[in-house]
Amino acid sequence: MFPMVTGFMNYGQQTIRATRYIGQSFIITLSHTNRLPVTIQYPYEKSITSERFRGRIHFEFDKCIACEVCVRVCPIDLPVVDWRLERDMKKKQLLNYSIDFGVCIFCGNCVEYCPTNCLSMTEEYELSTYDRHELNYNQIALGRLPISVIGDYTIQIVMNSTQIKIDKEKSLDSRTITNY
Repeated sequence: MFPMVTGFMNYGQQTIRATRYIGQSFIITLSHTNRLPVTIQYPYEKSITSERFRGRIHFEFDKCIACEVCVRVCPIDLPVVDWRLERDMKKKQLLNYSIDFGVCIFCGNCVEYCPTNCLSMTEEYELSTYDRHELNYNQIALGRLPISVIGDYTIQIVMNSTQIKIDKEKSLDSRTITNY
């Protein structure tokens, strides 16, 4: 008799536990119905990248001293630095600098360890091409600054939900200050 009673008690406990789990999942589902959609219509809408986003590398030819630190710290020995030694000044003169973004893993080591800060990461992430050889950028292509997403009037900027909340709080603060 007792095994049958304990079996019914276990069945009842399992039923209550399953009902509670289903109820919790239903509450989570309902809480997501009030959120904004996350979908971005990419070519016409772009989200703002974060401050520490590691995009395409920008190179300043005049600052480079051809020390090749970027080549030594790169895990795949990617940057190609061509230089010649000026014997009269006992100084290296940079001739050519190139990076193949088809191979680059965007780790940021070259930017981090550059002693003259001639390398920097940009917010550009649109590097797709039909030919992989077009991803080999020389010092002229690396020297071009990308167009900022904020400055492009043809694109609608999508902000993160945290940025929208901060903007709303700032506008509410400015209204309360002007009312006094």
